[in-house]
Amino acid sequence: MSNAYLAKSMPDAGDGPQPSASSLQAIAREERKENTSMLLLLAPALVMVVVLLILPLCWLALQSVQTEEGFSLANYLRIFQERIYWDTFSLTFKISFMVTVLSIFLGFPIAYAASRLQGFWANLILICVIIPFWTSVLVRSYAWLVLLQRRGLVNQTLLDLGIIDQPLNLMHNTTGTVIGTLHVMLPFMVLPLYSVMRKIPQDLLQASESLGAKPFYTFRRVFLPMAAPGVMAGSILVFVICLGFFITPELLGGGRTILVSMLVQRNVELYHAWGAASAVGLVLLLVVFLIFWGINRFIPIERILGAR
Repeated sequence: MSNAYLAKSMPDAGDGPQPSASSLQAIAREERKENTSMLLLLAPALVMVVVLLILPLCWLALQSVQTEEGFSLANYLRIFQERIYWDTFSLTFKISFMVTVLSIFLGFPIAYAASRLQGFWANLILICVIIPFWTSVLVRSYAWLVLLQRRGLVNQTLLDLGIIDQPLNLMHNTTGTVIGTLHVMLPFMVLPLYSVMRKIPQDLLQASESLGAKPFYTFRRVFLPMAAPGVMAGSILVFVICLGFFITPELLGGGRTILVSMLVQRNVELYHAWGAASAVGLVLLLVVFLIFWGINRFIPIERILGAR
């Protein structure tokens, strides 16, 4: 029971006699009882957060400052001093940004078509988006290996049509990594966009058209601003997932496209350097928090997520 509720429930001085001390004590006991009940209801969730999130982060933080000589910030200093770390972080953000932008350009028309159509065609579009989403990422990545290799379906088709004279290098580089990652990430853009677009009232669009606005003007000034939260939600989701993506870049990158997640894995498996891997992971986590903080400065996260 909040203080505002108590203030409303208590009569003013001019409304009648003031409550007695025993009544105030009873109200306070009820408030403490309600707070205790809420805390007990939240206890399982709080325990899960502590066990699965807080404690692992504390363990990573402890590992990151441990070296053979004892406690040290050498693992963090190495990230800012050695070029391989800078190049890896730079490539990770570059690929994540490219995939996010391409997801917007490809996902927006798909979500728009699904939200405007009705019945069979809308369901067909959503099925085409969701079925690959249910397929294993590993299977989809191997499928792109078959499609993009030098004698794969893509190169062979282009050669047969006379568009190219020799096979394109579509694998074991940034191009293959972006293509495969984009295919995996596209549903994460389409579904939030579709959810927001379906809630846009048709009355507003019809009112704009009835006032003489052209279709493109209605789309630009009415529909697009109302769909912006879906674009932001999908962009954040895709970008953050791409920062820690592993399977597809590992397969399609062929060891030449090294992202932060692969750097963490190699530090652990090849060098058994848990401290260095923990430091890289925490720095990446800090960067993600800074991204969210910067976005929240301009657009509240609650608005992007659709919360009131």
